[in-house]
Amino acid sequence: MPSPEGTHQVEVSEDAVGKRLDRFLTDALGTFSRNRIRPLIKTGQVLREGEAITDAARRVRAGEIYQLTIPPATEPDPEPEDILLDIVFEDQYLIVVNKPAPMVVHPAAGNWTGTLVNALLHHCGDSLSGIGGVKRPGIVHRIDKETSGLIVVAKTDIAHQGLAALFESHDIERMYKAVAWGRVYPASGNIDKNIGRDPHNRKRMTTLENGGKTAYTHYELEENFNDIACLLQCRLKTGRTHQIRVHLAHIGYPLVGDPVYTRPKLSRTKSLPESRQNTIRKFPRQALHAQTLGFVHPVTDKPLKFVAELPNDMKRLITALKG
Repeated sequence: MPSPEGTHQVEVSEDAVGKRLDRFLTDALGTFSRNRIRPLIKTGQVLREGEAITDAARRVRAGEIYQLTIPPATEPDPEPEDILLDIVFEDQYLIVVNKPAPMVVHPAAGNWTGTLVNALLHHCGDSLSGIGGVKRPGIVHRIDKETSGLIVVAKTDIAHQGLAALFESHDIERMYKAVAWGRVYPASGNIDKNIGRDPHNRKRMTTLENGGKTAYTHYELEENFNDIACLLQCRLKTGRTHQIRVHLAHIGYPLVGDPVYTRPKLSRTKSLPESRQNTIRKFPRQALHAQTLGFVHPVTDKPLKFVAELPNDMKRLITALKG
């Protein structure tokens, strides 16, 4: 495998004749994505006989020799921070982390520090070869700040490209555990409703009859807690913002602790001892945990599957609800 930076020389073989230059270089090197190669071509980093070739669509010819220079990856804007991570899996291409609540995945307004990206920049260090020419983790999916559980992040450009393709084609197994108010009926079902911004409140998402993005959630009842609440398994085919929270609220079973899509339904808990009512009342977030993550490794083709047990706060919530 070529090193992530430096000059690489490749010759056009007979079976590569006629390929676009960007496709030829991507296939020949096997380490960099086409999206990474294309801007390098446009900025004069590809030479043929000492002349810069800046047309990514140029068709290559037999015997031509190209030199591609990969400049050193630039440092990212977010600062590395020494934050303890629960690492489930790591190799030279990607890393799987069990993210706690209330950690934010990516720096943004109001959360510039203390994020998963800040932590990964410190943990991974020089093992990040550069996503799009920047030494940063490749975020291909996110889970909400107040949702705990598994998230996979790319460390290299080729892994980032491969993971993005898997998510786009829905070839990722994702199962969440959720505690919802009430006893869901029927005990299993599919929710197939588009999701988009709430036209009346831009900070919320909502189901839409027209517009929005397709969203598909399959749920199954795992355990009933005296009809007060229930534990659900939710499997995602798509990954829209707040998808499980919005879909369950849409069918009348919003998540316990969700401050956006439900009002507290504490009247349901009147039959429970006061101490257990307090535990439920003080639960600080939506009761949602990304428990299972499975996919085929985008570089090694090895099937991978990970399971992260419920965090302690959700265990205490379930104990209180069982009464």
